[in-house]
Amino acid sequence: MEDLREGERVRLVERFGRQFPAGTTLFREGEAADSCYILQEGRIRLVKRIRSSDRSLTVLRPGDLLGEDALLSRADRAASAVALTDVTVLALDQKTFGRLLSGNPDVASRMVRQLVRRLRDAEEQLENTMLRDHPSRVVNTLIRLASTTEAGPEGHALSVSPLDLSARASLDVDAVKRAVQQLRDGGYVRIVDEKIVVPDLPALRQLYQLLGMKEEVRGD
Repeated sequence: MEDLREGERVRLVERFGRQFPAGTTLFREGEAADSCYILQEGRIRLVKRIRSSDRSLTVLRPGDLLGEDALLSRADRAASAVALTDVTVLALDQKTFGRLLSGNPDVASRMVRQLVRRLRDAEEQLENTMLRDHPSRVVNTLIRLASTTEAGPEGHALSVSPLDLSARASLDVDAVKRAVQQLRDGGYVRIVDEKIVVPDLPALRQLYQLLGMKEEVRGD
């Protein structure tokens, strides 16, 4: 919401702001969707129930939109939202959200870009579910993330946590950590200041192709 003037943002928080402590479920999958939320402070995880287990879809940060199911008539929640930290959100019904966008073109543009990013993330997750080899999922995700960042002197520095990476790769956190360690051992990534650094993106792309060839040879 940095697109809003500070005074306007404060007024919105005073009127529509809601606070939730860490561990709170803001809404549950299958419930009627009556409000969408714009995260102001903290982090929220979106979780979907798949058969008998909960799978992380993504981790949201300040400025992110969630619960957009409420923008459709008579929609149910497609996933659950859990506060990872203490959070502050703007809770907006369909009409209020529409007025906010119509009066703030910059905010509307930001929301559109965010929804487009969500679609790309969904495509990435779908692609990863089709890869049976766990390292391939992690490598594919890192390639996509690196491709959207500028390379610095040490390479592409990615601010992605194990939880973020596990959601994007459709793997549990332990599997992600093992795959990242294998990549570190092979020199394909480094960990610098809690960031994953990809020093040579073409080499990582080549590794992804080699992993695909091995998967085909195994007949997976």
